[in-house]
Amino acid sequence: MNTISFGTDGWRAIIAKDYTFDNLSVVAQATARWILDEKVTKNGVVIGYDARFMGREFAEHVASVFAAMEIPVRISSAISPTPAVSWAALHYDAVGVVITASHNPPNYNGYKLKAPFGGSATPDQIEAVEQRLSDFDDSLNVLRFDECLKLGLIREMTLTEQYLNVLRERIDIDAITNSGIRIGHDPMFGSGMGAIKKLLGDQVYELHGEVNPSFKGIPPEPIEKNLDEFSEFIPENNCQIGIANDGDADRIALFDETGSFVDSHRILSLLVKYLHKEKGLSGTIVKTFSTTDMLNKQAEKYDLPIEVTPIGFKYIAELIVNGDVIAGGEESGGLSVKGHLPERDGLYIGLLMTEMVVKSGKKLSELVQELFDEFGEHAYYRNDLHTEESKKQAMIEHCKQKKLTEINGKKVADWQFTDGIKQIMDDGSWLLVRASGTEPVLRIYAEAPTAKQAKAMVEDVSEMVDQF
Repeated sequence: MNTISFGTDGWRAIIAKDYTFDNLSVVAQATARWILDEKVTKNGVVIGYDARFMGREFAEHVASVFAAMEIPVRISSAISPTPAVSWAALHYDAVGVVITASHNPPNYNGYKLKAPFGGSATPDQIEAVEQRLSDFDDSLNVLRFDECLKLGLIREMTLTEQYLNVLRERIDIDAITNSGIRIGHDPMFGSGMGAIKKLLGDQVYELHGEVNPSFKGIPPEPIEKNLDEFSEFIPENNCQIGIANDGDADRIALFDETGSFVDSHRILSLLVKYLHKEKGLSGTIVKTFSTTDMLNKQAEKYDLPIEVTPIGFKYIAELIVNGDVIAGGEESGGLSVKGHLPERDGLYIGLLMTEMVVKSGKKLSELVQELFDEFGEHAYYRNDLHTEESKKQAMIEHCKQKKLTEINGKKVADWQFTDGIKQIMDDGSWLLVRASGTEPVLRIYAEAPTAKQAKAMVEDVSEMVDQF
């Protein structure tokens, strides 16, 4: 058996190297034992899969293993977004399993685990599954998928269609339809393909909406540098908004009517304003340590509590499940709002933002400018610096000891250590240095009053790393 290591949201590995049918058997058996031992649910599992290479075959294999363990199985009849599985886990009080590697490169696949509360399994639940990986029984009699179907051990379901019906209830589809707004959608060859078009028909102009397991060589991560083609596609097709989703459709990026990128910081700030000022909702604003301080200004003005977590959506989800959260999000495009799921949902958020644009009667670029007029411009820049492990650790230690006292000519006024080291300037701009736990990458983030300043801060510190 190859080494299987779970991350925050499950297990990912390279197809045919570690991501094999044999290793999937190990992971599925461990999940089944956890469900049975801890009486997690009597309603079994709901299984979905994305558009990656052999996704359906891997999903059928996992379904057959669960059936052999006498766990009731529902499986999607077609490619399905991860949020659809999370919704189904909540709806059916089941454990969700998604065969997906999310935004990873095309040679990866993965296994995400969703809890019956409708969000990612907690760290304790993941650990409970990991503890059972060594209990593998290679004598288990696993029947073929088609035999399990005939015997009723596995049921196929139109998962995506059920989920889209939920979106129809929670989004004002009529308002969007009647407005005639033209929407660009780039599912990045992922499992969100066709979803928004099914809801809104000819109003939607889709790019990369077909199955292509190579993703044309671009990882399906909705960050600006991966979306140049989509940026041009939006004005070319006279779209008023552009929605981009990652490979399993739980993350989002937006573009305005000019094809300009609207990052997750601005999306989250716009959502807070829309939900509180227009929909009358209240609750705690939750953001990760690397997310914009505009939210702090909104919290003060709107008299809403705000909570800052370490980086990772699992921390946000825990607060949503256990508290009263109006909106929560992270800078990588994982966002959640009140009244939906304790989970990232890039399709729902994209449609909610479209609803906001339609009901405001304004352009998305104008709504962003209104935020800046009210709270000041907040510009963001990030560099994932690939460097030697020794240099990565030396820079982290340098920052921990508060030796980074000046950045791009500005004096550091304060430090915070929630997750990595954040250097804060007198003018409110900041720079965060944080090490990746899995690769020789140093993540350097900055927020400043202008894009030029944010980039200059990051580049200044990036150059320092080479000196170690």
